[in-house]
Amino acid sequence: MIEPKQLKPRTHAAMTLHNNPQNPDGNRKPTDFDIGGNRSGDEEAAARGGQPHVNEGVYKVTVRSRLDESDAVFAPTRALMNKLIQRRSWRGLSRNVFALGWVSFLTDIASEMLYPIIPLFVTGVLGSSPALLGLIEGIAEGGSSLIRWFAGAVSDRFRRRKPFVVAGYTLSAISKPVMGLAAYWLGWPVFLVGRVSDRIGKSIRTSARDALISDSTDSDHRGLAFGVHRAMDTLGAVIGPLVALAIITFKPGFSLAWLFFIALVPGLSSSLLCILLVRDIPHAAHADAKPPPILQHYPRPFWHVIAAAALFSLGNSSDSFLILRSRELGLTFGHVILAFTLYNIVYSLAAIPLGRLSDLIGRKPVVAAGWLVYAGVYFGFSIARTSLAPWVLLTSYGLYQALTEGVTKALVSDVVSKDQRAGAIGLFYTVAGIGQLAASLIAGTIWSKTIGGLHAPFLFGAICALAAVPLILSSGGRGNLSSQLD
Repeated sequence: MIEPKQLKPRTHAAMTLHNNPQNPDGNRKPTDFDIGGNRSGDEEAAARGGQPHVNEGVYKVTVRSRLDESDAVFAPTRALMNKLIQRRSWRGLSRNVFALGWVSFLTDIASEMLYPIIPLFVTGVLGSSPALLGLIEGIAEGGSSLIRWFAGAVSDRFRRRKPFVVAGYTLSAISKPVMGLAAYWLGWPVFLVGRVSDRIGKSIRTSARDALISDSTDSDHRGLAFGVHRAMDTLGAVIGPLVALAIITFKPGFSLAWLFFIALVPGLSSSLLCILLVRDIPHAAHADAKPPPILQHYPRPFWHVIAAAALFSLGNSSDSFLILRSRELGLTFGHVILAFTLYNIVYSLAAIPLGRLSDLIGRKPVVAAGWLVYAGVYFGFSIARTSLAPWVLLTSYGLYQALTEGVTKALVSDVVSKDQRAGAIGLFYTVAGIGQLAASLIAGTIWSKTIGGLHAPFLFGAICALAAVPLILSSGGRGNLSSQLD
């Protein structure tokens, strides 16, 4: 493993250009600028999980760097954190995977300490109806998803990932207090602004972040890489609700609105960690190569995946409705947080082995199994009559997330070339977000309806999931084509 370079006092930063299999002419552009400083060919190989190599024809050019001062400030902290991360590196995974895992860990502490209380905050503190909650969540998730494709396509065009990742995490962090402000000023419209901006931040970062994970990992370990990232992300989701529960338990009169202000601390910490530790991997392009267009032509297997995801997402309403249903079945506020924590524990524990399983048997069977679990959970909520049901169903829901969340990203990454990954992942999220917008609006509208004694919103979700399973299984290819496309 390459140790971090010691900074030498200078006013110019040396950047190394070298021949590589993807750039035989050896005319790679010196575009690898980030807060982390300069990186040699050996370091780039190490970042991708490979071994250092030396190529003939290596030469150096000296360019003026405006980042020397930042290097001097951050170098000691970066060196320490890099050593901590490198000691945790698994075979086939780069330090980028673990760095982004810790970034997501902190972000999810901030997000998930709020997520279980959002339905209660909107319907209780702000006095809004379940239908308005569905509208807010639908606009936030569905509307912001429209940006994911564009942000991903722009990332592909400029062949850069890190600027989008940093910007997205920062925007989400500063949006948290805006939501809490709604309790003191103008009510739900202010909450809507904060919630939408929070989701826009996620839209800006997600496609580029997932593409960076894919860029940093060989195709044979991609399911594992996404599984590790989801596990670390979800570990934060376990801790976040417990932090909220601890605050409310020890401070019984504590205002829910202030939790949104407290969440700013881990949110901004994740953004700083991203600046310090995450390394961009700009794509080496031939000298006469044109930047990828915003509107790209994707291969047919990708569109098969999109069609299946679109049908599934029509029944995938916001998880806020699971929380509302759990309250209706008799869970207290504290019990809702604990049940959601249990869901995240299962998700975190299962994400790595199930991600690795997708490397071994293919992505589609794993995703299909997850959608079947989802159908069972939603059907269970449609017939549930006791307060015990949410505990069992939310635990199973964690298994659904572990089977699908990281694996679908790996599947999309597999069936497109690396110059299309961020845009393809963004388009996948956009289609899913539009479907979730429709699903949340439908769920809010038919919330009080029953069909044959079954709760209509959850019955509808179960039917959509079952209908999507044969579509994903019949899509062309095993889902591991990236070794040919990279």
